[in-house]
Amino acid sequence: MSTTDRQHHNETRIVADPALPTIVITREFDAPPERVFRAYTDPDLVIQWLGPRRLTMRIDRYDARSGGSYRYVHRDDDGTEYGFHGVFHEVRPDERIVQTFTYDGFPDGVSLETAVFEDLGGRTRVTTKSLMDSIEARDAMLKSGMEYGVREGYERLDELLSSGRSGSPDRRTDTEA
Repeated sequence: MSTTDRQHHNETRIVADPALPTIVITREFDAPPERVFRAYTDPDLVIQWLGPRRLTMRIDRYDARSGGSYRYVHRDDDGTEYGFHGVFHEVRPDERIVQTFTYDGFPDGVSLETAVFEDLGGRTRVTTKSLMDSIEARDAMLKSGMEYGVREGYERLDELLSSGRSGSPDRRTDTEA
């Protein structure tokens, strides 16, 4: 591949510090920060990429603003549902999202997640740090299969960004009502 080729191999890195109850996920995308950020905050776009392909997603609420909240459910083919909810503590357009994350099946396991969107000159690096209340909770999250869901979701986000359906932040897309 030549250095002028716009295609990049975007690897998802998931790192758990052995001494801290954290998971750091880093991924680069072939789109500017405003488009990647919009895909993270527009519920019509989130539903198209978040989570594994085999699951369908329903969004009950998704108010991506400082002080807003969200709740969504992933559903398996057998009807099993996996609900998630949280609060957006800070939403700084094209730069940063700080939110809580809770799986309904483990309501005492609230994590604090900070996603930072770094401009790489037409590309974006997203670094998300999740802080859990214990190393045991962190290890349980890793054993849950979250790595598979994150990697496949980011592949789906790549597809959405390359399709043009994520649009620019000031342009409505065909997925918006």
